[in-house]
Amino acid sequence: GDKTQNHLRMSVIQQGTATLRKAKKTTVKTCLDNPFVFQWKTIDGEDMHFILETLEERIKHIGLKKIESPRKKKRSLTKKQTERKCDAGTNELPKEEIESHQQKPGWTDISIRRQLAIGVNEVTKALEKNELLLLLVCKSAKPAMITTHLIELSASRATPAGQVPRLSETIAPLLGLTSVLALGFKKQSDKFTEAIAAIIPKIPALEVPWFQYGTEESMADADTDSSENLEPEELAEVLGDALTSQKRKHMESNRPDLSNVLLQPLKIKKLVPNPNKIKKPPRKKKKAFSA
Repeated sequence: GDKTQNHLRMSVIQQGTATLRKAKKTTVKTCLDNPFVFQWKTIDGEDMHFILETLEERIKHIGLKKIESPRKKKRSLTKKQTERKCDAGTNELPKEEIESHQQKPGWTDISIRRQLAIGVNEVTKALEKNELLLLLVCKSAKPAMITTHLIELSASRATPAGQVPRLSETIAPLLGLTSVLALGFKKQSDKFTEAIAAIIPKIPALEVPWFQYGTEESMADADTDSSENLEPEELAEVLGDALTSQKRKHMESNRPDLSNVLLQPLKIKKLVPNPNKIKKPPRKKKKAFSA
């Protein structure tokens, strides 16, 4: 009789204390997605090597580079290092260290730097203002959606644009940067005129259904066979004339030929924010080191 009474008491306590937790509803956000899929046409093989070599030679010739201010690090010197410093106190410093101390931090030539748009944000702003003659994008950009929006934007501005592998690892060290995911050449870039004229024919036309005519016209106008023997000033005039003719064509034909364009319905996309429920790790507080 005592056992049954204790069992009943335990069951009553368990039933009373147990709380039923309702499972949280997963928040789903519905949004409209573009039914068209845009992809870069990667420039491989000889064309890739030609573009990288042309840019490398030109940047080296100009000498454009960003010099960062040297960071001073205090380290505890060992006895041997202190002895060496005392012995070599009268000796001269190496030339590289002297040059780095003499050069001011920043870009070597600001006027040349203004002729370029470096980075995805800067390139996007320049394309929106229709300031670019040529756009090169690195294949190493991850995720790919970082540079995908530049396809439609450059097609709408009739700007030749292409994806070049190894662009960042080749150009970034020359410019003194860690990475260059996008590189744009502005219209008033007299220092890069020959390089632009040589690279444009190597770039394939962008495949955007409603802007296809723009890229084809820009590629047709960028013939370098007749401009090989021209001087940089004359090349700049040729490129300027080509751009004005493109603008006139755009003004004349505001309504592009959409006969080949197949309209597609918008995709309804459902997004679940943080589906794995991964929490951000707490920030570690920086310890104050004693001097």
